[in-house]
Amino acid sequence: MGVLYNLLKLLHILFAITAVGSNLSYGIWQGLAGNDPQRTTFVLRSVKFIDDHVANPAYLLLLVSGLTLAGWHWSYTTHWIQAAIVFYVIAILLGFAVYSPALVRQIQTLEGEGISSAAYRSAGIRATAIGIGVMVPILAIVFMMVVKPAL
Repeated sequence: MGVLYNLLKLLHILFAITAVGSNLSYGIWQGLAGNDPQRTTFVLRSVKFIDDHVANPAYLLLLVSGLTLAGWHWSYTTHWIQAAIVFYVIAILLGFAVYSPALVRQIQTLEGEGISSAAYRSAGIRATAIGIGVMVPILAIVFMMVVKPAL
């Protein structure tokens, strides 16, 4: 049991590194694109691809592995695990229902109206603000996992 638990814990940590690390890199990528429309289009489409095909699947695998680990070694009634689950639900709802559509709108506005348009600047500010907002519960989860506070 110890070897399997540790292997699952290792996978869980790798999923977290992949998911959170991907998300944290989005701002860096966008900053590197600058005001170049071609670079920005490439970067935003790449961020969307990474979000859909790397970060979000890693978050889903985090849920499965985390719930398995919690049931195996801890308890679902442990307060920091309950708090992490609540933060997870908030992050996933914000990510899928708010951030992803905002990113799609940002890409569409860039391609339709151009990088210097007021509509694109507005869409970019909105997507960035939402992206930062999604990171708040995610970082709270990381805190819960590392510190395991007595709530």
